Amino acid sequence: MNGTQKLMAAVIAVFAIGFLMVGSNKDQTPKQQEDAAMVRTVAQMQRMANLKCPKAVKKFTGDQTYFPTSTPSDHQTYVTMIWDASKSDDKYSFKLAECTVHETVGGISKLVIDGETFIEKEVKR
Repeated sequence: MNGTQKLMAAVIAVFAIGFLMVGSNKDQTPKQQEDAAMVRTVAQMQRMANLKCPKAVKKFTGDQTYFPTSTPSDHQTYVTMIWDASKSDDKYSFKLAECTVHETVGGISKLVIDGETFIEKEVKR
C-alpha cells in the first residue's frame, strides 16, 4: 500500500466514524438529550465563572486568585466561587470573596468582597 492509498483509507475511516457518531446521536431519547443539554449548561457556567470571577476579584482587590476554597452550585442555574483566606494557604488582602455567575445573566451576577458588594445584577427568573 503506497502513501496515497493509506491517505485515502484514513479519510474514508474518518468519514465512517463521523457517520456512526451522527447516527448514534440521533437515537437519543428526549430525556437523554435533556440531560446532555443540562450537563453542557453547567459546564459552560463553570467555565464562565473560572474565566470571569478571578479577573473581577483582581480588578477590585489587586490579588490574583487561583483556586477557590469552595464552589457551591444548584447544578442548573448558578455557580458561586468562594475564596476564604482563612481556609487557604494563599495570602490575600481580603478575608472572603464570593463571586456568583447565573445562567440568565450571562456573566457575573454578584461579587461580594469582605461584605461589600461590588457587582449586583438582577437575576431573571
